[in-house]
Amino acid sequence: MSREKEFAKNTLILAIGRYFPKIFALITIPIVTAELTKSEYGTYDLITTLVSLLLPIVTLQIQSAAFRFLIDARGDEEKSGKIISNIFFFTITTSTITVITFFLIYNQVPVVSRLLICGYFFADIIYLMLGQIARGLSYNKIYSTGAIIVSFMNATLIFVTLKVVNYGLNGVLFAYFVAQVVACIYIIYKIKLRPYIKTRDVSKSVLKELISYSWPMIPNNLSSWILNISDRLIITSVCGPEANAVYAVANKIPYLLSDAQSIMVMGWQENASIAANDKDSSDYYSKMFETMFKLVISATYALVAATPIMFKILIKGDYSDAYGEMPILIVAMFFYCMSAFLGGIYVAYKKTKSVAWTTALAAVINFVINILLVKKLGIRAGSLSTLVAYVFLFVYRMFDVLKIKKIKYNYAELVILVGVLVIMNGMTFQRNIMLDIINMAIALLMIIVCNKTLLYNICKGTMKKVRRRK
Repeated sequence: MSREKEFAKNTLILAIGRYFPKIFALITIPIVTAELTKSEYGTYDLITTLVSLLLPIVTLQIQSAAFRFLIDARGDEEKSGKIISNIFFFTITTSTITVITFFLIYNQVPVVSRLLICGYFFADIIYLMLGQIARGLSYNKIYSTGAIIVSFMNATLIFVTLKVVNYGLNGVLFAYFVAQVVACIYIIYKIKLRPYIKTRDVSKSVLKELISYSWPMIPNNLSSWILNISDRLIITSVCGPEANAVYAVANKIPYLLSDAQSIMVMGWQENASIAANDKDSSDYYSKMFETMFKLVISATYALVAATPIMFKILIKGDYSDAYGEMPILIVAMFFYCMSAFLGGIYVAYKKTKSVAWTTALAAVINFVINILLVKKLGIRAGSLSTLVAYVFLFVYRMFDVLKIKKIKYNYAELVILVGVLVIMNGMTFQRNIMLDIINMAIALLMIIVCNKTLLYNICKGTMKKVRRRK
């Protein structure tokens, strides 16, 4: 199978594992909000937020090293065993110490609730670790199936614990804990984990190498958090919660682009890592950059053209001010998506410090512009700071990765494609129906121009299948 087909296959498998949990999460929202009190729901949200914040600190993000290092060790069971053993025992040790410490310190929390919180936290860490081990061993189907099991079990148990037996917040925590335990058992069984784990394989040198790769992902996650959250915190503190509500609504449609791209990046990281030592890796990366750029900008054209219609259908209430921010944020998400693609090359060559460094610079730019402009421009400061930060992140990484691998860029083509996007954005701002129709025509034309080879191959393949059936 060609690298391109392998990439498409992995992306599809990962997409299934990514979107099924989102569907089940949407199903459980009405149940959780209806059955929990506001106080319980607030506590539940705080617990999940703290778990997501503390998890990378407790584990030093070593699960990310599992994925990357196991790719290099594929076909070598002894090397894979050493990597898995070190990650497994390190994760078990640090997470056990953390949950015991939490249980003893927070003695004002009821015992049952403490046990469930600790169980949920511990199970979440183990589940994430096992998922990355599965991906590193090339078991993407098992990884995605595990995600589906977690979401299905969680939705089912939340219904039972809230609707049938009415256990409140403890019922939700119990559901999370059991769902992840079941998924962990499934992954352990399917990847046949037991033979890989040996205490004699625990090595200080191996662990040091793994942690040196993984720890920069902690400041990277923190910087990403600043990039995503600082806008809202600053807008809320200066302009008030109502302005932040408008800004939050303005982000809804643009985030559709980054959400879809995040799945492709997961598949790309694996393919980029596998291709890292190939003789033609430079040509492959150059080809994939061009393909991805055209695919993502095509999706961006479509999203910009569809914004007037989507806004009318999806956004209700007094949020008209959000419309003007959407075109800016959509372009910002385009540059974010492309910077994430380039980040996959850093991962391929284990340059996690570069990932962290570039993200941190973008976070600082975002924060400074926000602070300087928010009093004058209001929520527009948030949109502009996000755009400038992600443009910087993309351009910086674009040239920085050249230090690792020579990638050929068609600069004239990139400028023209982005220029068309800027023109379309300008027309969207006018809120004129004729300009909106022209935008749709431009979007359709540009999508065809950007993807003519892909569309031709799809049509050619479809015609072949039709002829065979005849």
